[in-house]
Amino acid sequence: MSKRILITGLGIISSLGNDLAENLSALSQGKSGIGKIQYIDTLLRDIIPVAEVRHSLEELFLIAGIPAKEGYSRNALMGMVAAHEAFQDARLDQLPRMHTGLISGTTVGGMDRCELFYNDFLTNDHRNAYIDSYDCADSTEKIAMFLNIRDYITTISTACSSSANAILLGARMIRQGYLDRVIAGGCESLTKFHLHGFNALKILDKEPCKPFDEKRNGITLGEGSAYLILESEEAAAVSDRHVYCELAGWGNACEAFHQTASSPDGIGAYLAMKKALDMSKLEPSGIDYINAHGTGTDNNDIAEGRAIEKLFNSAIPKVSSTKPFTGHTTSAAGSIEAIISILAMSNNVIWPSLNITEPMKDLSFQVTTQMLKNVLVNTVMSNSFGFGGNDTSLIFRKYQKTE
Repeated sequence: MSKRILITGLGIISSLGNDLAENLSALSQGKSGIGKIQYIDTLLRDIIPVAEVRHSLEELFLIAGIPAKEGYSRNALMGMVAAHEAFQDARLDQLPRMHTGLISGTTVGGMDRCELFYNDFLTNDHRNAYIDSYDCADSTEKIAMFLNIRDYITTISTACSSSANAILLGARMIRQGYLDRVIAGGCESLTKFHLHGFNALKILDKEPCKPFDEKRNGITLGEGSAYLILESEEAAAVSDRHVYCELAGWGNACEAFHQTASSPDGIGAYLAMKKALDMSKLEPSGIDYINAHGTGTDNNDIAEGRAIEKLFNSAIPKVSSTKPFTGHTTSAAGSIEAIISILAMSNNVIWPSLNITEPMKDLSFQVTTQMLKNVLVNTVMSNSFGFGGNDTSLIFRKYQKTE
């Protein structure tokens, strides 16, 4: 019998708040974290809205509980805050040591500090701690040191599916017996390069994003970090702790249609969702809610919508995108939206797609635009699709203990 993968801890920092409770409160009140740029020195400040974590670097040091020092990027600090909350939530500091891994997804690495210090580095012979922190793995190593994780540490960078793939890999490591527990998720900070790069692709909306709207006009970038504690059922049973849910299925597909665009028929999205559904042994009608990738671009929303139609046919569940709440947090989107999906299940609520005024005409279904409370949500599918067609779907299910 395959090992069951349980979720025993959650940690998150986003534009909605500094921790799990603040994020849930903002979601429940329908409050978006999108607003004017505050922490990036850019000519786009008054043109493009973003969903920033509303803290300076100095404030993030205080939230993380460590003294300010060189070599720590915004990315690493947000990762430390979220991973520590998940670690504490699962009470891992109070339990016997087991084989524990850290798998973290990120793409920008320490770019936010490199942008400030690159010219200085070119004009002197001294090593620069911020240049050293540019590598994506630097944030992972700092999180691992912060939590004293030594058994297995790795970094995944598959663009917007990075942290979803971190969760997927963590589950596979547990199922194959390599690890007992995994801290899996990702972190991503906004940077000038990040912002201007997406602007060069002409896919940034000048208004807060509106996924699945007929007049959608692009994405709203966000930042943040989220980590989940994955454990085998045997490891979770060591003490009497809260279990949020079970990771029942996962699937990844790489359609490689285009460097940035999805295929028009959404074949990669379809294959990822189908693999996850097959692994979970659920019928399409067994999914209660899909937290869609839903970026707000013309290409993504029609491709994902068609993939959902193809897979679910006449049994399409409730669908929404929560990016109008958090912005598109790119590499951190998979784990942030996984936690948001789990919160939907824990609280029996369907989060709405904000900002929709005219639903898409080319789809046979309409996404949920009003918050639905007191709705039985036993299963959630969370989609994360990355550049290059690297697409991942995760299915979470309410946990029922094995008798």
